[in-house]
Amino acid sequence: MAVTYTVGQINAYIKNMFRQDFVLNKITIKGEISNCKYHTSGHVYFTLKDETGTIAAVLFAGNARNVGFRLENGMQVAVSGKIDVYERDGRYQLYVYSVELAGKGDLYRRFEQLKSELEEMGMFAPEYKKPIPAFARKVGIVTALTGAAIQDIINISKRRNPYVQLVLYPALVQGDLAKESIVKGIRTLDRMGLDVIIAGRGGGSIEDLWAFNEECVARAIFDAETPIISAVGHETDFTIADFVADLRAPTPSAAAELAVADISQTESEIALRKRRLYVAMTHQIEAMRMTLEQKAIKLGYLNPVSRLNDNRQLTMEHEERLQRAMTAIINSKRHELALRAEKLHGLSPLKALKSGYAYIENDSALPVRSVSDVNEGDRLNIHLADGNIAARITGVERSISHGKDNDN
Repeated sequence: MAVTYTVGQINAYIKNMFRQDFVLNKITIKGEISNCKYHTSGHVYFTLKDETGTIAAVLFAGNARNVGFRLENGMQVAVSGKIDVYERDGRYQLYVYSVELAGKGDLYRRFEQLKSELEEMGMFAPEYKKPIPAFARKVGIVTALTGAAIQDIINISKRRNPYVQLVLYPALVQGDLAKESIVKGIRTLDRMGLDVIIAGRGGGSIEDLWAFNEECVARAIFDAETPIISAVGHETDFTIADFVADLRAPTPSAAAELAVADISQTESEIALRKRRLYVAMTHQIEAMRMTLEQKAIKLGYLNPVSRLNDNRQLTMEHEERLQRAMTAIINSKRHELALRAEKLHGLSPLKALKSGYAYIENDSALPVRSVSDVNEGDRLNIHLADGNIAARITGVERSISHGKDNDN
């Protein structure tokens, strides 16, 4: 009965055979780099090819740090390493230890030559770059009808802004007819009055991407009135279209993000600005209200009618105060007058006259105070309480006591 082996046993056996081969354990191979990819870990994966075939190669990060230049598609290199089997996939590949430049491949030379010519013509100049609209409503796409590129663009565009209209021109992006198809797609969409055009495809080898290195494609991009975003290959892939386009995107997905504004972010920004505006307006209104109240108070204070009323009130208060003062003074004077009148009444000659006394004047209206003031025969006016008496002196008699006093 024949022996049955597992897949793993066979792969391990083949791996052991490779390791025992002296030539395969230390070998140098010359070829052109293709499908070069730099991994985030620092490892570099690429294909080494010539006109007869290809071989997969990997340059681990530790060895890649010793290479003094960046590997690019189209480079002619001489790599040293060993050929071994990757058991999990059951395939052999070249594990590279060192890389040396051995010249440039034909495609790479054509790329560099055309790049130099177009750059000298000014087709890469920043002043010719058209700005990408911030809020595009119509986006044109020149790429293959099938493939991951168009699906990625559609999915990302719908997620960011489902209201954006996408217009696809299904172009050939690989092969001999690809360049004419891409040029026709760019010119057709450019006449439609779109906001922006995305031209590109997914990743591949330098041969797969070569249509975007053709001069006719570069001129179609440069001549377009519509801003164009190039999105060819992966982040490490560069084509002539990338240099001519108004903006380069590392991938088709990134191109969709650059062309289509994130409406949710815009709405959030609008809501934030609306809240800020509301707060600012509220503060402004409150400040103006306080200012208005202060001015109203000041206006009320400075209002002529108000001041007139205040002055009228003050005049009334002064009038009342003056009235009270005058009344007090009058009452005081009246009281004083009453006292003086009473005192004067007590001293009034009328009172004496009413008691039987009389006031006597001579013809000269001088008071007669003594008998010595008159002579016999003089006329006298005698004033009594109820009238006057005219009299004539018939005799004068001095009192004895008075005469004694005079004698003394």
